[in-house]
Amino acid sequence: MNRQRLRYLHYTVAPLMLFPLLLTALTGSLFQVAQLTGNSQQFYWLLDIHRGKFGVVNLEIIYPFINALGVIMLGITGILIWLQIRNFNE
Repeated sequence: MNRQRLRYLHYTVAPLMLFPLLLTALTGSLFQVAQLTGNSQQFYWLLDIHRGKFGVVNLEIIYPFINALGVIMLGITGILIWLQIRNFNE
């Protein structure tokens, strides 16, 4: 894969994956804080969002795979871009 296509792939996928990854991290962290303060009963709705249940839209089955695929894809393309830049500078 040439440098231009690789950068375009990374550039396109990164913004799409940012929202679900941030949402998962934020809701998981906020629920952990609620649990540590003893208020977890009031914040179980955070776990629904964390797992991919968005009201009538239920993505619980595929949401973890979407997040995993995004992280893996961004990691691979990011490493490949880094290696290309590193080889270019040598």
